[in-house]
Order: sequence, then C-alpha cells, then structure tokens
Amino acid sequence: MAERTVVVPEYKIAEKVEVDAEKTALLIVDMQNDFVKEGGKLVVPTAKDTIPIIRKLLELARQNGMTVAYTQDTHLPNDPEFPIWGEHVLIGTWGWHIIDELKPEPYDIVVQKRRYDGFFGTSLEYDLHDKGIQSLIITGTVANICVLHTAGSAALRGFKVIIPKDAISALTEFDMEAALRQITFLYRGTVTTSDRIVIKKGRE
Repeated sequence: MAERTVVVPEYKIAEKVEVDAEKTALLIVDMQNDFVKEGGKLVVPTAKDTIPIIRKLLELARQNGMTVAYTQDTHLPNDPEFPIWGEHVLIGTWGWHIIDELKPEPYDIVVQKRRYDGFFGTSLEYDLHDKGIQSLIITGTVANICVLHTAGSAALRGFKVIIPKDAISALTEFDMEAALRQITFLYRGTVTTSDRIVIKKGRE
C-alpha cells in the first residue's frame, strides 16, 4: 500500500489548567511491566519516558490530598484479546504488575479491567463518585487504545477529562495525534502538558 500523508486537525493545548484537589483524581492507566519494561510482552517504546513525568504528577497529587486511581489491564488464559495482541498481562505474572516506580499505596483506587475501557465492568465510576470526584487527569498507556477508551467513557459519564500529553504514550505518532484529536473534538477533553497543571488555591 502506498504511503499517505494525513494532516492532523488542530486542537488546543491549554496554557494553564487549574484543578480542585478535592474534586480531581489522577488516573494512571495500565502502567504495567508488560507495556513499559524491557522484556515485557507488549512494550510501548515511549512508555518508559513518561515514568518520571507521571511520578511528578503523582507527587503533586499526594502532596495535595488528591485521589489517585489506577487501571490494571487483566487477562485470563485464552482471553479474546490474545488473537489480536498476543498473550499479555496474564493475571499474577510479572508483566501484569504495575511498575515499581508508580506502585499504588494501600488506599489508592485500583481496578482490574478486562477490556480497553477502565469503566467497563469495573467499580471505577462508583469509586470516583464515592469520593466526590468531578475531574480526571488521565495518564498512562496506550494513548489511542486504553487511554482513549477510558477518557471517552469518563466524558460520557460526566467527568471533566484532562490529558497531559507528555504523560501518555503511543505505539506511533499517528496513534498519539489521533487519540488527542478524538479526546478534544469528540469528548471535549482538555489537552495540556504536565507542568501546566496547577492546584487551585482556596476552596469554593
């Protein structure tokens, strides 16, 4: 097939995004050994570059009492996704575990998801509403698959979606741009960078 050039429609990158720590959660999507670490079964090459960026956001969240949530992609033997992607994140294996650099703390929300969407068949929506969360800062991998489907599902459930583009990773540049376009255009999410996210001072 001949190569094709596609012009990416413009989307806005917010200069500053203020968040209310009490009503915002940091959501870390599928930062697991199989996707991030050398020797993983389905490594996203740029995922490792997002680790220090997500760690800084994690520190910001913890310092300000923000809710922290994780999705953990979880598969059983003979999972329907395996013919598409090959075996990966098989429950209980090294590859299934969240990377040590971003390891959850005991009272963080961790949901094991069986499909791309972090809300599908999980308690994530209940867990976030239970804590009064209205906005999600979504980070992790893979941009046009689990990040996009989770962001879209969040928006359809009424959450405000914030994507720091330097804190997500994709297999190709096209996949990254396609995901960001969909998040901004279709789901009215806010795209920014991690250093432009600030905690709103004072309480309403």
